[in-house]
Amino acid sequence: MIIVKTREEIELMRQSALIVSKTLGMLAKEIKEGVTTNHLDTIAEEFIREHGALPGFKGLYDCPSTLLCSVNEAVVHGLPTDVPLKDGDIVSVDCGALMNGFYGDHAYTFEIGNVAEDTKKLIKTTKESLYVGIEQLRVGNRVGDVGFAIQQYCEAQGYGVVRELVGHGLGRKMHEDPEMPNYGKRGRGKKFIEGMVVAIEPMINMGTHRVKQLKDGWTIVTQDGKPSVHFEHDIAIVDGKPEILSTFAYVHEALGIASTEEDQFRQEALVL
Repeated sequence: MIIVKTREEIELMRQSALIVSKTLGMLAKEIKEGVTTNHLDTIAEEFIREHGALPGFKGLYDCPSTLLCSVNEAVVHGLPTDVPLKDGDIVSVDCGALMNGFYGDHAYTFEIGNVAEDTKKLIKTTKESLYVGIEQLRVGNRVGDVGFAIQQYCEAQGYGVVRELVGHGLGRKMHEDPEMPNYGKRGRGKKFIEGMVVAIEPMINMGTHRVKQLKDGWTIVTQDGKPSVHFEHDIAIVDGKPEILSTFAYVHEALGIASTEEDQFRQEALVL
């Protein structure tokens, strides 16, 4: 059952989402060659707690960490390690926070040093597909409309769209109805309604869409060992249209990236 949020609850969720956004922005300054994902995990937990929130992942489903850091062929759910990041790597950093009784949960894929051009293209396409999907999150549309849009956009460029892992509703629980696949058929699935909040998160592979789980019981990797990219936003339906609650603006500021990609999905300008 979809749990509808009031305007007041959506604003509380925006605060939860922005804690995650600020955490990712802080991490963007730290992610570089030689840094370990365990170090990133430590400073992320400190940052979240210092800002009056709790790590959203740690302890949830027995998750041992604040971040999930998925490097190169890892799709999602990569546990932090003491292996240093190296030149040419990519890493998806997925982060959650619990504040005011509500969860924020989103992710960004970072480049370390000199990343291969074909991997850069995969990153660009996956990020673009996130907004292609968000555009379909409107009253009267259905879950399949979002999934179809993302799938078509990515498969048209030869990429694999992961089937086993999906986005989700978000609120007082990390995972609520509805599930939000990145594939599907137009006009199918649950209908979108005013006040719902979801996390849309394309997980797109360079090669096959097929994945497997490692023996750690968490990390999901591509079956063919090719890179995978993951981006995620939290979005509410407000006045019938998508309103992004999270932002990549803090990441973009840290990395010197100019972007207007989120502007069309905000009723008011974001103030950093």
